[in-house]
Amino acid sequence: MEYVPRISRIATLLADPKRSAMLWALIDGATRGADELANLAGLTPSSASAHLSKLSAAGLLKREARGRKRFFRLAAPEVGMAVEALASVPAPTRAAEAPIQGKPSSGRVASGNDALRRARICKDHLGGEVASALYQRLIEAGWIETASSASLTPAGVVGLASSGIYVQAFAQRGCLKVTTCCDWCDGEPHLSGALGASLLQLFLQKGWVRKADDGRNLRVTRAGQAELARLGKPIASPALLPV
Repeated sequence: MEYVPRISRIATLLADPKRSAMLWALIDGATRGADELANLAGLTPSSASAHLSKLSAAGLLKREARGRKRFFRLAAPEVGMAVEALASVPAPTRAAEAPIQGKPSSGRVASGNDALRRARICKDHLGGEVASALYQRLIEAGWIETASSASLTPAGVVGLASSGIYVQAFAQRGCLKVTTCCDWCDGEPHLSGALGASLLQLFLQKGWVRKADDGRNLRVTRAGQAELARLGKPIASPALLPV
């Protein structure tokens, strides 16, 4: 029970919509000024300062001074994961709260965050169910080797090239080395690190995924559904592809 007071304190802080709005604005890992956060949350600078001080004192935000201005970022990735997890909790519908008498409930609670679970920006890479499924498929196809230190295999380099993803172009960033991030929504890993970040940028450039209005949710386009489904599939003539 030693964690209960800590949980209660954080929950009390997040119960304020304005504080939650400022944390959500920082969930992409960015560092933003106090004035910008005040505008995003619809607060006066003095009110925003009070809220930001409480979040910093609780260890949820890191503060840095640049001249007379103050800038803030999330104190740790776990803060973002906690906020995203809370955002994904389904809101019960009226039908779920009061089922029609004599009619059995379907057991399914509608969620307004299905899109967030399916595909989203996780720090600087693709996250969500789409990303977890893609990572598993690349392992099963032999494109990623995980026996010792995880890395992209020669077959993976050729396979990605078949979809127009030439990792040699950014190999200097260490993209052949594979690192993973564990997804909060289902506990499954997905690609992170330089490779994950580079792939997300390429997916965006190719129009396979598009950002939603809030900048965190991603929508997989029709073309993206087809192209992402091809990744990890056998290649007809690998000898003809550039290596």
